[in-house]
Amino acid sequence: MKNSELRAISRNSAKVMNRADLTRRLVARLEREEAVVGGIGNSNFDLWASGQRPQNFYMLGSMGLAVPIALGVAMAQPERRVFALEGDGSLLMELGSLGTAAALAPRNLAIVVWDNGIYQITGSQKTLTSSSVDLVGMARAAGLERSSWALDEAHFEALVAEAISGDGPWLIGARIDAEKPAGTTERDPAKIRLRFMQGLGVVA
Repeated sequence: MKNSELRAISRNSAKVMNRADLTRRLVARLEREEAVVGGIGNSNFDLWASGQRPQNFYMLGSMGLAVPIALGVAMAQPERRVFALEGDGSLLMELGSLGTAAALAPRNLAIVVWDNGIYQITGSQKTLTSSSVDLVGMARAAGLERSSWALDEAHFEALVAEAISGDGPWLIGARIDAEKPAGTTERDPAKIRLRFMQGLGVVA
């Protein structure tokens, strides 16, 4: 799609999809030890359920920090593609990270925002995206020009493929439903950290 066509896709025109299904589709395309940082709650639960990889980092707290952590990895290892998987509520807490990502402009960073308009794991309270906030629009305004809503599953996969092979940074917005996650992450922070560091080749 051309940039003008991508900009024509709005949150309201994007199909509501399933986060677990999209996560599996993303992981299935990873073939070069790409790093994936799963934000707190359902973002990393579905990442865990899609198959444990040493290059996956599962956040167990620190709401809103998936993008900053992924940005740090992308800057430290510029030859490795890095994905941040973040929920709308978490990203709203750390909007400044979008401007920082745009300013530093790592070509190997891709941010995926799962947007269902609610804080799902704390009682399904509505987030601001359920009314007035467009996170893709905010990302573009922050300087992330390669930002787009995924129109449907096929378009989501196409955007992921571009983020793997092209120059970023990227932001992919995906409207999702409120289905329960496909699994629950093993809650062992020390083990998660060590395995991720091994997956990145930082420690033996």
